[in-house]
Amino acid sequence: MKKEYENLFKELVKSYYNGNFDDTLKNILKKDNINKTNLQSIISALCGVDIKNDNNYIYNIKKAITNYKVKKNIVKKIDKCDMSCADENGITKCQSICPIDAIISENDDIKIDNDLCINCGRCVEVCDDNKLLDKVEFIPLLDLIKNNKNVVAVVAPAISGQWGNEVTLDMLREAFIKIGFTDMLEVAFAADMLTIKEAVEFNNHVKTEDDLMITSCCCPMWVGMLRKVYKKLVKDVSPSISPMIAMGRVIKKIKPDVKVVFVGPCIAKKAEAKDKDLVGAIDYVLTFQEVKTIFDSLSINPKTLKGIPTKEYASRGGRLYARTGGVSIAISEAVEELFPEKHKMLKAIQANGVKECKEILAKAEKGEINANFIEGMGCIGGCVGGPKALVSKELGKEAVDKVAFSSPIKVATHSEGMDKVLKKIGITSLNDFKEEDTMGIFERNF
Repeated sequence: MKKEYENLFKELVKSYYNGNFDDTLKNILKKDNINKTNLQSIISALCGVDIKNDNNYIYNIKKAITNYKVKKNIVKKIDKCDMSCADENGITKCQSICPIDAIISENDDIKIDNDLCINCGRCVEVCDDNKLLDKVEFIPLLDLIKNNKNVVAVVAPAISGQWGNEVTLDMLREAFIKIGFTDMLEVAFAADMLTIKEAVEFNNHVKTEDDLMITSCCCPMWVGMLRKVYKKLVKDVSPSISPMIAMGRVIKKIKPDVKVVFVGPCIAKKAEAKDKDLVGAIDYVLTFQEVKTIFDSLSINPKTLKGIPTKEYASRGGRLYARTGGVSIAISEAVEELFPEKHKMLKAIQANGVKECKEILAKAEKGEINANFIEGMGCIGGCVGGPKALVSKELGKEAVDKVAFSSPIKVATHSEGMDKVLKKIGITSLNDFKEEDTMGIFERNF
């Protein structure tokens, strides 16, 4: 979240939590020397809703919060752009960073082509004038918590080290429970399930040296580029959903009444959760930066907490999904264990950042890569390099590796906890990972 909006967001969170939201909004909106229309648009985005800016604004925003509706478009244009950041060719910062050219110039202003936009949020990060903002979904979520709903936080593997190396996952678990969440779970657990599935996919899909498999697991930016730009390669894309979606689906298969909130370093995950074929698995998405602001608003300091321990259930491989190369390591280890002969054929390559993603996919289209397994991450460094991370990608990778390599469970196939959960959703053997009926929970249609 941009620094310019942090204090306002804190004020909104604290007031909604304490029950004086109406009075707080009235005081904010009656201040002198403000553009009321723009301020209302900013407040709406910080509350995760879209409403009309009129005289019934406070009533409308409260109604929108309590009747929250899923909206696909996450990036919101707050005000007209003056194009002051444009280079000598008339290209603005947001246009230059957009991975699929979804931002166009129109009448001395910029416009987002929502049909192309993959809601990666990169434009939000580079807009110095704060004309672009990604919606924050915490206030509608807080409404559920205040009404004693069962709400679980599922955290991305990249969370390790984000609040400092001394803050453990157990301490973060306690912090989320203090907010009002029922529990905190690691998405790395779902990554383990997908590791086995991707190993089976590789065994089935790659028969000769000329065959290719593109893993679709983690990154919505990578998936967006494949679906909208490099369509010729879709036939080689694994149909697997992301660990985030898998985690939500598994939880809801076992406990249908639970609301699931993903927490990670990525704006694009907000849009992924709302894709037509995925909607319903994840109810809300929060970024690390947003959660930090929420902790600060509610005076919750993870560093001071003792932590609420849980039994180890995520493997080294699942936790390594947080950084570039981690998916390849995890799946390679699973292929080696499950299909040792096929492992001899595996040649993995990683696309690290948008530029490399485009280069490798372009070469793959022409058959010019010496690999049969491609992993792609839209952010340099992988998820640890996400736009809403709290620490540098270098520190993030270091922390992730430390937690991952100290995991008692080394390979996904060694998790007894996973075996028990898989049994609850009707998966009892490796053969079940080959069946369409049982694998539907882990797949999407590209």
